[in-house]
Amino acid sequence: MNSRKTRLVLAVAAAIALFGYKALQQKSDTAQAGKQDAAPVDPVKPVMLGKIAFTPCSLSSQMSRDSIEAQCATFSVPEDRARPDGRKIALNVAWVQAGNNGEKMPDPVFFLAGGPGQAAVGTYPGLDPVFKEVRKHRDVILVDQRGTGKSNLLSCAALTDDDSDGGDATPEAMQAQAAACAAELTKKADLRFYTTTDAVADLDAVRQAIGAQQINLVGVSYGTRVAQQYAMRHPAATRSIVLDSVVPNALGLGNIFARNLDDALTLQFALCTRQPSCKDKLGDPRAELDALLIRLRAQPVDVQYRDATSGETLHGTLRAETVAALVRMYAYMPLAAGLLPKLIHEANAGRYENLMALSKMMTSGMKDSMAMGMQLSVVCSEDAHSMVSRAEDAGTVLGNLMPDGMAAMCKAWPKGNAPADFHTPLATQVPALVLEGEFDPVTPPRYGKEVVKTLPNGRLFVLRGQGHNVIGAGCMPKLFAQFVEKADAKALDGKCLDTLAYPAPFTSFNGAEP
Repeated sequence: MNSRKTRLVLAVAAAIALFGYKALQQKSDTAQAGKQDAAPVDPVKPVMLGKIAFTPCSLSSQMSRDSIEAQCATFSVPEDRARPDGRKIALNVAWVQAGNNGEKMPDPVFFLAGGPGQAAVGTYPGLDPVFKEVRKHRDVILVDQRGTGKSNLLSCAALTDDDSDGGDATPEAMQAQAAACAAELTKKADLRFYTTTDAVADLDAVRQAIGAQQINLVGVSYGTRVAQQYAMRHPAATRSIVLDSVVPNALGLGNIFARNLDDALTLQFALCTRQPSCKDKLGDPRAELDALLIRLRAQPVDVQYRDATSGETLHGTLRAETVAALVRMYAYMPLAAGLLPKLIHEANAGRYENLMALSKMMTSGMKDSMAMGMQLSVVCSEDAHSMVSRAEDAGTVLGNLMPDGMAAMCKAWPKGNAPADFHTPLATQVPALVLEGEFDPVTPPRYGKEVVKTLPNGRLFVLRGQGHNVIGAGCMPKLFAQFVEKADAKALDGKCLDTLAYPAPFTSFNGAEP
């Protein structure tokens, strides 16, 4: 099947943009999968952590400046726990050891990556500086969720092939692409058993195998769903949870995308309209965006642009879907979104080349960043009921493109079973630190407010001017370390977060007004 990439980014990868950890910045977590370097030529005696034998390895990613020394292993689990003698999955596990100074605590930290579809081992190196203080006294355990990274990766060409311009695609074509992918992956996996619930069972099996009585969970984006489900199923084994850019258990993901993005754009674009110099030069960004989308829906534009990677002069077709996808991904990071008013204004003046070049760079960078098969196993099994079009979304930037496309693909995808209480809000005494970005286009602050209502030992921090995935912003790493140390969110002094500033919108390609 020929993949219509721009439409596919919006439809197949709805959960990429919903859950992904800095998806725009990470070219290929699944391809990297931690870059676990081979052990030295001379035999190395394994290091035992509980019942698992680890050997030395190095972890790196494009988002980390230096490689991280670690211990790596595989841990076998049944694909279908009802058939323990059936096919096995070799989970990819990394152990980032605590510092040698001071007392080592017995409760490690488990980092849970976003997506669905990102690999924890490949994603973590870019976040390691955030864990600097935590790692002085605690190990960090990374488990590539089944279907991601090196844990029986579920990725296939039917959902990742690119074409030159990313033209339109019908729901029927998307359903056919999903069917082709499912047929390819079924040769090595029963796609019904790659859900969040299966992953939670894997995490607890690893916990038991390493001999930890309790663990601390740190989930980012989709990882917050995994953390909540784990805390619900294994409360006695959960010492604390950190939920960064949280997805409430009660949430169905099918039609939340359009309204959340529009709400975030209202806040982000207001940074320009409230600044006289920006408004005078660039106008009202939302009005200009609407005008651009209307024009491109009526007539896509052929554009000559310079490829950001090769420097070659290329030709492509700029479509409304192309612009909507770029706007959405830039909205994840308000600092990058500060460029949108300028880009949109330039396009409305007939200068489309920068939008086109950035869109191509984005889609190329995202191509291998998620395990799309695993993503469909999760979303289709857990959220298919909510994939419905809504009349009130018709006038938004995204419209109903995502729920329509996702619903079509889920018709062709094998589905697992979620527990009856899967969408019950998490209600637990476990200490919880909940983080949200004020400008988050996918998991807005109201989600955090909803989650903490049923967490008596939980506390919400909304970080000023921030987007999606905020644990590394400002003094948040210090607060995170204090929380893990004491497991008391309410004792944290968050005044240091008051220094976070709003990003200034670009009024030219040289930057913001001085």
